[in-house]
Amino acid sequence: MHWTRKTLTFAAALLITAFTFKAVAQSSQPEAANNKNWWRNAVFYEIYPRSFADSNNDGIGDLKGIIAHLDYLKDLGVDAIWLTPIYPSPQVDFGYDISDYEAIDPKYGTMADFDRLIAEANKRHIRVLMDMVMNHTSDKHKWFLQSRSSRTNPYRDWYMWHDGKGQTDTDKGQPPNNWQSDFGHSAWEWDEKTRQYYYHKFYAQQPDLNWNNPKVHQAFKDIIAFWLKKGVAGFRFDAITTLFEDPQMRDEDVLLDKDGKSFLNNYGDVALNDTRTNNLPEVHAVMAEMRAAADKFSTDKFPGTRIFIGETYLPNIAELLKQYGTPEHPEFQLPMDTQIGFINKLDVSAFRSKIENAEVDLGDNVPLLIFDNHDNPRLDARYGDGVHDTDIQRVISTMLFASHGASLFYYGDEIGMTTTPPTRKEDVKDPVGITGWPKEKGRDGERTPMQWTPGPNAGFDGPNAKPWLPVPPIASTINVQVEKSDPNSLLTWYQTLIQLKKTNPVFSEGSDTMLDTENTKVLSWKREAAGAPPLVVALNFTAEPQTVNLVGPGLPDGSLNTLLKTPGAASPGSLRSIQLGPYGVYIGQLQVMISH
Repeated sequence: MHWTRKTLTFAAALLITAFTFKAVAQSSQPEAANNKNWWRNAVFYEIYPRSFADSNNDGIGDLKGIIAHLDYLKDLGVDAIWLTPIYPSPQVDFGYDISDYEAIDPKYGTMADFDRLIAEANKRHIRVLMDMVMNHTSDKHKWFLQSRSSRTNPYRDWYMWHDGKGQTDTDKGQPPNNWQSDFGHSAWEWDEKTRQYYYHKFYAQQPDLNWNNPKVHQAFKDIIAFWLKKGVAGFRFDAITTLFEDPQMRDEDVLLDKDGKSFLNNYGDVALNDTRTNNLPEVHAVMAEMRAAADKFSTDKFPGTRIFIGETYLPNIAELLKQYGTPEHPEFQLPMDTQIGFINKLDVSAFRSKIENAEVDLGDNVPLLIFDNHDNPRLDARYGDGVHDTDIQRVISTMLFASHGASLFYYGDEIGMTTTPPTRKEDVKDPVGITGWPKEKGRDGERTPMQWTPGPNAGFDGPNAKPWLPVPPIASTINVQVEKSDPNSLLTWYQTLIQLKKTNPVFSEGSDTMLDTENTKVLSWKREAAGAPPLVVALNFTAEPQTVNLVGPGLPDGSLNTLLKTPGAASPGSLRSIQLGPYGVYIGQLQVMISH
């Protein structure tokens, strides 16, 4: 990137980075993707297709709607889009209950529409990733229909079947053990026809596959090959740590409170640990096997590395490190580092520790930072204070894009979409909310339609159609159309951050070193890369103004070139006094090289 000695304003930084961004994007994206490391500094964008864009006014988003907005995603600076499931499905879990892995659900379009999406995305240097659900299928999938047809069917051992406790010829007894569904109540469902229980980590309509069966392994290698041949750039693997269960079928331990007493979860069940149904070591061999199969696919038409992203909610950085595999047996290039993004409170010490862990403890592996997705309340609900929400989202997005590694964000984050849960049980669509109401309201609130315009239904579909979920009233002011024309909007902020990430070599290649590490109100770090002056990032985690001095070992005082700051804030004269307003952000680059 070109540096001047003149301090840049927010708008000027955007204009300057825009020129270099185009050239960098064209040289580092799919059609020139012989660069196997395209994903190392990539920006991924999660699309919930049902809610993104509706092309036919039926109230449900579709593939043609996504195609119509690819230019928006290109302008935003997105490298790849991850589509949540678009396969045929009864839609009990809105696509995560798959009945056919090698087709497109008619609600979303046709296979021809999908082929066009791949082609049009590639023209804009955007890759497409599919969701791969290997833990379970729909109970309407042909495999399960065969499996439950009789105990002697060849597909019987493709799923987890077991006799009940105390079961007799006339009495089904009790479930085999105390394992619970993540969506409430027992994880075992009785099947009267074959008189056994089947296991489901999630809904009863999502029976778990038996990954001890080699035929299941081969089936998914074939499915992965099918989509790679279609041109997808890779997959995000859903609930991947839940593939295996304790072979001894032992009960899960009861969770106890600080007084040693058990307590109830949001579904009214006794709260349990899940160490016997989650993150068992056998998962690693499966992922190494799938990765080895996928790594064979690279063609002239679709060159470049095929990427594996993992949905990995893990207890510590050591467990996350295992998900990368080994050099001999690689697994995920990018397991999600949910330990950073789901702290769910603005705690400087916690974020400093977690970001430092990602920088130091993952070795040469690349972290994938994520703060939001379709299963959790949006950023406003987890981090906002109701007064400074937009500025807080500037803080969050800066951690996401200005830290070392790849970045993944959720549709609508870039405009500040808010969580809008239903207020009545009869309006709930998500079975999680139906089961757990009122303590658990479900995930409808974070899945509302994308807000494109201030007009009817926020431009999601025609003015006379009814979206599958209601559009929040706040869409009249929080939408793409309004924010596009505002240089101080959150959307402009996201565009600028992403462009800095791609065009500034310190952003794209630099390492992170924490600064001012005793400060509990401001999070600050230095980014360094060979051949360029270092830059500093400072984030105020409070509603009160703060001033920081970042001069220290390896970072002498000097004048700063402002790359980005909270709109309206003054630019500091030096590292010695950086003033931050409430939830203020400052990113600046030294004007001189630092010798080491």
